[in-house]
Amino acid sequence: MQSRKYVTAEKIAGQFDISVRTVYRDVKALSEQGIPISFEQPKGYFIVQGYFLPPVAFTSEEANALLLMEHLASRFADKSIRTHYNNALNKIKGVLKNTQKEKLELLNKSIKTQLHHSMDNEFDHLSDLQNAISGQCIIQIDYENNNAEPSKRDVEAIGLIFYAFNWHLIGWCHLRNEYRDFRVSRIVKVRNLGIPFRKKDHMPLSDYMKFLPVTY
Repeated sequence: MQSRKYVTAEKIAGQFDISVRTVYRDVKALSEQGIPISFEQPKGYFIVQGYFLPPVAFTSEEANALLLMEHLASRFADKSIRTHYNNALNKIKGVLKNTQKEKLELLNKSIKTQLHHSMDNEFDHLSDLQNAISGQCIIQIDYENNNAEPSKRDVEAIGLIFYAFNWHLIGWCHLRNEYRDFRVSRIVKVRNLGIPFRKKDHMPLSDYMKFLPVTY
């Protein structure tokens, strides 16, 4: 329930291979324990906003998978994402058993990454750009092009694409009145203007990818 806004009893039953009647019984038991579960027809059950039940356990395999992603994040993400990811991973490590922590530390020393191409990941904008995309708010960016010429752009960000060993922001540029590709490492500053998108019919990011100068 915490992983989605609504979930039906039938979906819960299917995921855990139990009967719908068992779902009704278990939801009732959870409610009696003080977990604020509500129901909306026909969408299904949901946990009342503001309540969060922290995870109580992680398997070693789940912790190992997150550790591997940490190594990839250190090479392919910027400072903002690395900071948030490391904070999240430390919280996860806090609920691991001591034996799991020891194995995780050993594994951490046994994973290395090596790239033949360098990547400039010392910028600090990906987290802000993610928020702008999910919130569908117009941002203003200070940007420098290939010739280090500065400009200010009001942008409706529709997505982020990683290609040619760099992150690229794809968005509708109000100055050019068309979709533009901004290399994130060339963005000097990002300001969220708090203004909703003006353009209502943005193309899917997957369609824009067909115009990229790379082959997938």
